[in-house]
Amino acid sequence: MTDLSMANASARSPLDVTTIRQDFPILAQQVNGKPLVYLDNGASAQKPAAVLDAMERYYREMHSNVHRGAHTLGDRATSAFEGARETVRNYLNAASTREIIWTRGTTEAINLVANGLTAQLGAGDEILISHMEHHANIVPWQMLAQRSGATLKVIAITPEGELDLDSFEQQLSERTKVLALTHVSNALGTINPVAELVARAKAAGAITLLDGAQAVPHFRPDVQALDCDFYAFSAHKLFGPTGIGVLYGREQRLEALPPYQFGGEMIERVTFEKSTWNALPYKFEAGTPAIAEAVGLGAAINYLNGLDRAAVEAAEHALISRAHELADSVPGMAIIGTARNKAAVMSFKIDGLHPSDIGTLLDQQGIAIRTGHHCAMPLMDFYGVPGTARASFAFYNTLDEVEQLFTALRKIQRLFV
Repeated sequence: MTDLSMANASARSPLDVTTIRQDFPILAQQVNGKPLVYLDNGASAQKPAAVLDAMERYYREMHSNVHRGAHTLGDRATSAFEGARETVRNYLNAASTREIIWTRGTTEAINLVANGLTAQLGAGDEILISHMEHHANIVPWQMLAQRSGATLKVIAITPEGELDLDSFEQQLSERTKVLALTHVSNALGTINPVAELVARAKAAGAITLLDGAQAVPHFRPDVQALDCDFYAFSAHKLFGPTGIGVLYGREQRLEALPPYQFGGEMIERVTFEKSTWNALPYKFEAGTPAIAEAVGLGAAINYLNGLDRAAVEAAEHALISRAHELADSVPGMAIIGTARNKAAVMSFKIDGLHPSDIGTLLDQQGIAIRTGHHCAMPLMDFYGVPGTARASFAFYNTLDEVEQLFTALRKIQRLFV
């Protein structure tokens, strides 16, 4: 639904954004004497009161370590913790909770897989990524290539910020052992045709991983329909807490990976001569987990499940469409990334202004955006810029806030260029 060309978006019933904004306490404040306009959702989304309340309730009423406590609080904590795992399983449509691994975030999830594949790759093998990847989906594969002797190959992109499918076809071969792609580009907003690319890669015998960090806030992925081997995301971009994320892994793929860390929960039995590992998913969850954060993520997903998701997507579509429409109203402004299928992310530059200056000047007017290379330096090099300014929208943003952004940008352009 996020395709900018879709005409039926406005036909869907509108979202009650005024009521929804009341669920997010942080949005009611002022910054530098101005009402906060928070447009940095791609970096970290804000949290509804339901998440804050769930985490506080955990600490006030049920805090204990999980799984082996022989007492009521331990049972309550375990029930809440594993209930959150089931909530994530349902959100992703995974086949089993054995396929849902808690991590610290997308970055750790990708590193877990990349480290685990070391013994499965060797000289002559190839790892295929794209030119629009976040550093977290580049560097772990570079390190895997160095450890294993494999070669890292890169799918080209078009000037509009779309994957070059001809380049993909040319790079993919029987030597491709891993395909690792972003589902949605954090810097461009491009929604990649990952189901098609995963199918092609699997037919060639490759293991497939999708970086879903920027996808899960905007739409609900179905890992069985995508048919990927691994899918990773972070809770804090999904309106949940920081410090926790998820690795979905197809059960047989996870069984084939060695543990990433050792000790505590991931142990089955230890002697001084030998140790054996716990069953999935605990094989990859060494030590005391982020229990309150898991509870918070579960609450975030439950909150999202209570919304009309079609209306949410339509609202975000309206925001990014209006932003694109207004870009011509700012002299010297250019959008970086104009893919036909985009999430609600707009990266841009303005002639004569450094991105960091744009961010600082907008902050003085109460508007929060992100500036810099967005952990995508190769992508910035492709566009020949040191970085961009990025406004990333969520369903609690309003069309009036889009107008405020462009009023502020025009003011900055007049005063400083």
